Amino acid sequence: MNTIDLSPLYRSTIGFDRLGALLDTALRADQASAGYPPYNIEATGENRYGITLAVAGFEENELDIQTERGVLTVRGKKTDEGKERRYLHQGIATRAFERKFSLADHVEVTGAQLNNGLLTISLVKEIPEAMKPKSIAINSNGNLIQHQSDQSKAA
Repeated sequence: MNTIDLSPLYRSTIGFDRLGALLDTALRADQASAGYPPYNIEATGENRYGITLAVAGFEENELDIQTERGVLTVRGKKTDEGKERRYLHQGIATRAFERKFSLADHVEVTGAQLNNGLLTISLVKEIPEAMKPKSIAINSNGNLIQHQSDQSKAA
């Protein structure tokens, strides 16, 4: 397996220390999953995304969707149908699966829907007010402007 040299990126960025580990994990996970079930990831609007997985043959109660520490995990496991079937050809895969997606900071799952064998998971990226861009005033008289908290202003 090839490794990616990210040292040029680290020279001009701050706070992306975990990017290398994230890429490595993503590459390993993609090889391990062997492409089942197939899926699409799409941008459905500004800061809105959708993941659609082809889960033909699975019922809602056979699917499990969880998020934990920035990882969305989708699992599928067929329940024992209790009846014997004699297939002449079985081309529809209904084997158990686990598919993981790494979520960026502030991306939250807003819902999921199963329709015509497609599981669609809706996501939204909501940036907290404290993280949105701010304008910084420049003091032209040479004095350093210090940030004051609301408590120190009141005193």
